[in-house]
Amino acid sequence: MTSEVSAFAELFAGQYQSLVRLAGLLGADDPEDIAQEAFARLHSRRLRDDGAALGYLRVTVCNLTRKRLRHLRVARLYRTGPPSPMPSSEHVALVAEEHRELLSALDRLPRRQREVLVLRYWLDLSEREIAEAMGVSPGSVKTHASRGIAALSKALETS
Repeated sequence: MTSEVSAFAELFAGQYQSLVRLAGLLGADDPEDIAQEAFARLHSRRLRDDGAALGYLRVTVCNLTRKRLRHLRVARLYRTGPPSPMPSSEHVALVAEEHRELLSALDRLPRRQREVLVLRYWLDLSEREIAEAMGVSPGSVKTHASRGIAALSKALETS
């Protein structure tokens, strides 16, 4: 057992740097880790031929590097961007208050103005679609929209 340990230590001392260079030349971003993993796999295996250890190490370095590069390529394809920043609780509270004020001002508008603004800005309908939905002319839709926006602006300025 002691001779196996010393033979393994000699192999490591003599070949580690060349295996690191091999992994680096093959394009590994972490050649030291690749070489160490190859030695760890060799240590856990029993080879039939003691002379095959160096060949086993080289093949293992090549395979591990190829696997790592394949993994990185796939990871880059499916990489998501950084998470969007979360708004502060103060910002959320201010936006909620502004929405409450807007909805309150909208509730105080005459029915037709409110309907036109809701259909236009919440449902994103065109003037023609709003006119058809309400049974009025497109000119009437424009008038109600203009008056509704003016009333909302005035109500939100005073609050």
